[in-house]
Amino acid sequence: MKIRKLVFLVALLILVTSVDAQRKMSDISSAPGAFSRIGFGARGIGMGNALSTVKTGNIFTYYNPALAVFQNDNSFNAQYTFLGLDRALNFISFTRRFDFYGKNDTIPGERVPRSTAGVSAGLINAGVSNIDQRDNQGFKKGTLSTSENLFYLSLANKFSEKFAAGVTARFYYYKLYEEVTTTSLGFDVGLIYTITPELAVSFVLSDINSQYKWDSAPIYGTDGGATNDKFPLFKKLGVSYLYKPYNLQLAAEFASDNFGTNLIRFGAEYNIYEGLFLRGGIDNWYLSNGDDPVKPSLGFSYSRQVGNFRVGFDYAFQVEQYSSSDRHIIGLNFIF
Repeated sequence: MKIRKLVFLVALLILVTSVDAQRKMSDISSAPGAFSRIGFGARGIGMGNALSTVKTGNIFTYYNPALAVFQNDNSFNAQYTFLGLDRALNFISFTRRFDFYGKNDTIPGERVPRSTAGVSAGLINAGVSNIDQRDNQGFKKGTLSTSENLFYLSLANKFSEKFAAGVTARFYYYKLYEEVTTTSLGFDVGLIYTITPELAVSFVLSDINSQYKWDSAPIYGTDGGATNDKFPLFKKLGVSYLYKPYNLQLAAEFASDNFGTNLIRFGAEYNIYEGLFLRGGIDNWYLSNGDDPVKPSLGFSYSRQVGNFRVGFDYAFQVEQYSSSDRHIIGLNFIF
């Protein structure tokens, strides 16, 4: 009965927050690197992107580099997003944990774990295709496309049973038009503190030093110019709670940036039975700097053991108010 009430309340909240009663966009909507803030994969987007403290299941260090030390076995994920307006959004990631052992000081010949480290790498690819190219008379000359890419590498270490920290290097590559391209190197720093086995908190600084430097001189010559567009620096505080009696993972996050944006996110994941999970979330609940509509989402995943692999399928749906269609994310994951 309690689970039914919870599901009803989540569905009601999603229905209410789906109503679009605003017309003013926040500054963050037009800030550089917007594609990299949509989220990562079906699990993350399905839980409202509130994953900076979630230590169970498939781990994505896109949300917090310190998470890498909590990945069980090796994890590989490949995911694709169905979007309107000829847009593309793709995700690939790999995460592995390393356990280091040493001699037991009290029992000769026995080895005990001394420390835990983790490494993760991922790619987000976004772009728009089939853009009309026309001359000064309005005649079509062909089609154009743009692509924006983020490659990241995360390293983490578990310093004690309660404390873990990590850092992510973010490399951006943006092809805007023919000879107009730019690259950038930024960093994330993340911490996780485990209060109890069920309760944890986190802190993340995201996109430190990330910026696009543009030069249009290759096209316009001396009439061209150089510009520098800095990414918003995000600060995130997260909390997660695993309610074991009902196999329910709850997560929330508060995020703010140096553009004046403040928002909160919520997510939940319910393990119905072995290998099957249901998810729901609310993203972009703005507290200041803009009145954009929130982005509710729903999703599920199912996995099963196949030989030495555990193979899973993920799906998520997220409302996208200003598009011809909503977002549908599908993915495959392999644990080995």
